[in-house]
Amino acid sequence: MPFVAATRSLGRAGLFTLSVLRASKPDADFFRELVREIYKIGGRSLPIIAVGGAFVGLVLTLQGYRAFEKFGASNSLATLLGLSLYRELGPVLTALLFIGRAGSSIAAELGLMRATDQVTALGLMAIDPVKKAVVPRFWAAVICVPLLTGLFCSFAISASYFEAVHVIGLDPGYFWPVLRDSVDFVDDFCVALMKSAVFGGTAALVASYVGFHAEPTIEGTSVATTKAVVNASLLMLMLNFVMSALLFR
Repeated sequence: MPFVAATRSLGRAGLFTLSVLRASKPDADFFRELVREIYKIGGRSLPIIAVGGAFVGLVLTLQGYRAFEKFGASNSLATLLGLSLYRELGPVLTALLFIGRAGSSIAAELGLMRATDQVTALGLMAIDPVKKAVVPRFWAAVICVPLLTGLFCSFAISASYFEAVHVIGLDPGYFWPVLRDSVDFVDDFCVALMKSAVFGGTAALVASYVGFHAEPTIEGTSVATTKAVVNASLLMLMLNFVMSALLFR
């Protein structure tokens, strides 16, 4: 029955999450793997985050200016940019790009480890496969996604400033003061980083769980990669709604 299967899968996912948290014990090997994963899933995501942030800032500026110009409120463009980026678009779009770029990679790597019996081999050598293969990826995602969100917002704001001042012709004296007064450090910036950390951890857990339990075949790895991206994206969007409803009142 679908309900029974969904309940069983949810229970397995909960137990998997507990096993990841229980295995999160810092040691020399953990930090070595953590640095490697930060580079793999964080450093290699920098180009797509930078390009995506810049174009989001450009399109927000263009559409926002067209809307505000009708009411003579074009100087409020920086307010729209700051609040929309830090409250919603920055964490959400960064997480979606991260899932597409790094989440799929995590699921594929763990799926291949399952298909080539590397997970079984780790168990036979008395090495916890969760601690070896999953824990560093999880904590690397928790660390990287907030940093990537900050980078995304920085490129978006820089591109927006360039278009607003040098292309549209708005007064540069209004842009930065209005942006500074509109964005609150705790309620907007810090909450954005907190949401990003939750999204990163969720994406890594979903991708790791799907890849770790994939069918031990090449086709199973392919299915797991697709399932990881879809499930992580939908779960992240649902979490964003819940966190926004609770945090922004």
